[in-house]
Amino acid sequence: MIKKLDEINSNQLQYIYTIWLTSNIETHFYINPVFWNSMEIVVKEGFLKANIFIFEHNGEIEGFIGLQDDYIAGLFVKKEKRNCGIGKLLLNEVKKTKNNLILSVYQKNKRAISFYENEGFKIIEEQLDENTNELEYKMIWNHNI
Repeated sequence: MIKKLDEINSNQLQYIYTIWLTSNIETHFYINPVFWNSMEIVVKEGFLKANIFIFEHNGEIEGFIGLQDDYIAGLFVKKEKRNCGIGKLLLNEVKKTKNNLILSVYQKNKRAISFYENEGFKIIEEQLDENTNELEYKMIWNHNI
């Protein structure tokens, strides 16, 4: 079941942060894990400011997507639940509420790029993430295209 978190309690905050942290370390092997670990306070503050939609099954959060206006700040699914359609369901949920969506994805993250392209996103720009010194693509989805 997908639901929007109108208020995030401390248990939910820690749980989605753990999914965020482990997913980033697992999928971004080219970035030192120390970087991801150093982001805890910033990320948790960001969660509190974002619109968070979770996918929950049997009372357990298995994935989430975070939005800041039209920007997808992140889409993360627990490792053992990836490739089960949860990411697509979460993305489709936010597509219902927006006409345009923007996101950034590291160029080395080929699986994510492929996923977003399959979901109708187009690469519009290449940029450098100054925090990691990694190249990334800015991608956009438009409801009318």
